[in-house]
Amino acid sequence: MSTTTETYKAFIGGEWADAASGKTMEVINPATGEAIAVVPACGAEDVDRAVEAAQNALPAWLDTTPKERSELLHKLADVLEANAEELAQIESRNVGKPLMASRDEMPFSTDNLRFFAGAARNLEGKSAGEYIAGYTSIIRREPLGIVGGICPWNYPLMMAVWKMGPALAAGNVQILKPSEQTPLSLLRFVQLAQDVLPRGVLSVVTGDGVPAGERIVSHPAVRLVSLTGDVATGKLIAKNAADTLKRVHLELGGKAPMVVFDDADPEAVAAGIRLAGYWNSGQDCTAGSRVIAGPKIYDKLLEALVPQVESIKVGDPFESDEIEMGSVISQSQQERILGFLDRAKGATVITGGSTNGHRGFFVQPTVVIDVKQTDEIVQDEVFGPVVTVQRFADDDQAIAWANDVRYGLAASVWTRDVGRAMNAVRRLQFGTVWVNDHLLPITSEMPHGGYKQSGYGKDMSIYSMEEYTQIKHAAFKID
Repeated sequence: MSTTTETYKAFIGGEWADAASGKTMEVINPATGEAIAVVPACGAEDVDRAVEAAQNALPAWLDTTPKERSELLHKLADVLEANAEELAQIESRNVGKPLMASRDEMPFSTDNLRFFAGAARNLEGKSAGEYIAGYTSIIRREPLGIVGGICPWNYPLMMAVWKMGPALAAGNVQILKPSEQTPLSLLRFVQLAQDVLPRGVLSVVTGDGVPAGERIVSHPAVRLVSLTGDVATGKLIAKNAADTLKRVHLELGGKAPMVVFDDADPEAVAAGIRLAGYWNSGQDCTAGSRVIAGPKIYDKLLEALVPQVESIKVGDPFESDEIEMGSVISQSQQERILGFLDRAKGATVITGGSTNGHRGFFVQPTVVIDVKQTDEIVQDEVFGPVVTVQRFADDDQAIAWANDVRYGLAASVWTRDVGRAMNAVRRLQFGTVWVNDHLLPITSEMPHGGYKQSGYGKDMSIYSMEEYTQIKHAAFKID
């Protein structure tokens, strides 16, 4: 694999540009620790330039028809589909994830763009009618105008698409800021698709959350900010956005329980945990990080789980196509994950628990038992390849433990009893609940978003279009 360092620019108003300050920042391959690219370290002045370009582009974009926007989104999907392998390679190198994972994300991202291309032409509302004598009322669903998107580092291109699709389909213009750690796949995609959209409709500014992301949030002309990130950042953005009363759409952290009842198949559950707990090195807000198992299945599940976890092939994604789990994103993230394990006093690590050598930022797939519900490692998001396993006494305790965290993004239930599954789905306080599976059942047609401190607002599905539109009542006096 080449270790050549590439140079990228920000995309502002249809032009490739350096930061106004001239400052740059390195992008690291976390599987090797080597610098692979240099990007602009954009600041508030660069965001202001992007907003000005968006303001110039907005009037003409507002006049486009749903059909025209739909056709452009299909063209974006065509570009992504035609260059899927190149983008997957970039994603793998920048995030440290296996190629098998980044390749899976490309058709899903393409499908998401195509879904919103269709959704652009299918917005519906209340029928026009006479609700006051002598007047006809109609409802208009209109775009917000300029919207901002702040993307995470775990799924850089896919999460950008989740924000781009509904925003553009609804008729908004957009400024995206990728994570300072993983900007490369989005920048390359925009390079490939730069002639598809009119100038200024989509800009991409690179750089740190402060000052670049902060300026997107504070700029009075930006009417919505969509963040995928951690809870602390979400709270800060919500507070700062209040100064301009802009909308905030937040998809934040998770601590997903996998509730395993005694009648479940332990082998099937173990295989499910192997995927759900360790996909993308556990760096997923919906990762199955808490297994809550019944008293009769607990021991059998551990017997099946340990060999499953120990069979995961870990390493630099470019060393072999058979690699199933790569590195975590950075040295600081590696240290954070290992810190959770160091502080888990009284807990027992039954497999994993360390690094995977000195090159790159790796953490072994890890299983931890003998944990209490109040332990930090159970309550807080580790965001790494660490799964805790608890033994519950009865169904009520299982549901109570599952709900007893501040997060509420995703959960799963494992049982052969339909009634028990339906009851658990009803009682679990999570935005998504899967039955007898975890992580895989995600589709463009269904909404994705959290309860509690996992945030508010929905990605994907037609519900996402509601985040990027506003409702207007118009009344016509009848002569």
